[in-house]
Amino acid sequence: MSVITEQKSTQNPERKSEVKESRRTFSEDEIDQIVEEHNEGNVSKEINKLMKQYEDETGKYAVWRGQITEGFKTYLMGGKIYDRDKERISLYVSETTKDKWQQFIKEESYSTISKLIRESVNYYIDEQTSAITNGNFRMNIEAISNISHALKEPLTTIKGFSQLLLENNKDELRPEVLSKIENIFEQSLLLETKIKNILDDITVEGSKYDILLIEDDLATIRLLTSYFESKGFTCKGVISGTKGIEELKHAQPKLILLDIILPDLSGYDLCKMIKSDKKLHDIPVYLLTAIPGSEVQKKLNDIKADGYILKPFDFSDFKPLFKYLN
Repeated sequence: MSVITEQKSTQNPERKSEVKESRRTFSEDEIDQIVEEHNEGNVSKEINKLMKQYEDETGKYAVWRGQITEGFKTYLMGGKIYDRDKERISLYVSETTKDKWQQFIKEESYSTISKLIRESVNYYIDEQTSAITNGNFRMNIEAISNISHALKEPLTTIKGFSQLLLENNKDELRPEVLSKIENIFEQSLLLETKIKNILDDITVEGSKYDILLIEDDLATIRLLTSYFESKGFTCKGVISGTKGIEELKHAQPKLILLDIILPDLSGYDLCKMIKSDKKLHDIPVYLLTAIPGSEVQKKLNDIKADGYILKPFDFSDFKPLFKYLN
């Protein structure tokens, strides 16, 4: 395990501060004498002045808990000091990581590992900040649901009771009270719209997988999932068109395999819905069906499906689809 140290500063990270004024340096014997005098409560004006100068320049204590600090001793011996707004950071890494970083700085002409770390961290922070500023931050569906519930539940109460007062007690309210309740109701409508717009702008991070299977036969889902996973691809299966629609609200698979005969929706209609959605229309959709191929072929242009596979199928029928998954 190696220790890499780094200087962090709000000023130029490459520049160490200069000593503000020339000062004499002390030998180890002289420092021992200074420590002894300090312990006896007999510190000279010169040392008191240097203590104050050290603390002003470094932001560190010359004396801590009654003892002269090692930092101040180093200072008296002429050691380099750093700006008070700098802080030394130690980073523990494996020898392999350290060697990898050292090789990188040689190839990319970095002067030090410290510079590489600083630039890497700053780049990451800038990228994250930019993503949030541009509204491209991502959240999972559960977090979105929790936020929506936390905001909308109290708002619904405020909006609902103000509306009831306006509808049922309007004639009984004094004009100034009525005006305030009307304002509360109007503001609740505005806030409701703002919440909806903000939540709609958040990109939901859904499950990540390669293939969405929309198929009402669980045995077929299990069979195809086993087959595609054996080829290194991930799948998710749903057993109805409605569940397929819900899944596609927060997922972006590389391929959709869609049964035509579903318990709630026609696969033809669902395919048209997918292909008419600007966020989903580029996803290849292949129909799975036992309907005669001649009948399916007639529908392909209308629903914009990318192809179909007839049941009972052979696994070799799916090999042409691998081009969408790699």
